[in-house]
Amino acid sequence: MDHPVEIRTDRLLLRHWTPEDREPFAQLNADPAVNEFLTGPLTREQSDAVADRIVENFSLHGFGWWAVEVPKVSSFIGFVGLSVPRYEAHFTPCVEIGWRLARDHWGQGYATEAARAALNYGFHELNLPEIVSLTVPANFRSRHVMEKIGMIHNPAEDFEHPSLPEEHPLRQHVLYRQTQNEYQELNKIT
Repeated sequence: MDHPVEIRTDRLLLRHWTPEDREPFAQLNADPAVNEFLTGPLTREQSDAVADRIVENFSLHGFGWWAVEVPKVSSFIGFVGLSVPRYEAHFTPCVEIGWRLARDHWGQGYATEAARAALNYGFHELNLPEIVSLTVPANFRSRHVMEKIGMIHNPAEDFEHPSLPEEHPLRQHVLYRQTQNEYQELNKIT
């Protein structure tokens, strides 16, 4: 696949990655506030490696984390999209929805708007039976987005992230799910 599908919303463009995205992506990944609930800020080299994996995942799966643009405002504010986790847990294999936006663009509804578009793509275009999302319990901003897009949290499914060491303070994660049927009911799609 040369380029992933582009998705337009009222305010956003979810698009393929370009070489020009790497610098603002590195700045985003170096911000301690953005990485508060991740494993920490990334170096430029680490950030570029993540960008390489994102582009590769589009080739492998036909979907991934789209670069998010706010036309006439900013050419790159972060990513939102779908991914296939590379670790094993009680809910894998699965497709996960996730996002990471630059701090300057928080609180404007961009994550929610883009996540709704990604969910719609996953359920309509990819015909996925279910999409999951996960984060640490204290990440209330992301949990709020998950709830706004209709994902459901069952505390019995919370888990320790297998990619983190047992003593890591971010190892405990909450799991949210949404099935295609739940999505259709929520959005009254027939």
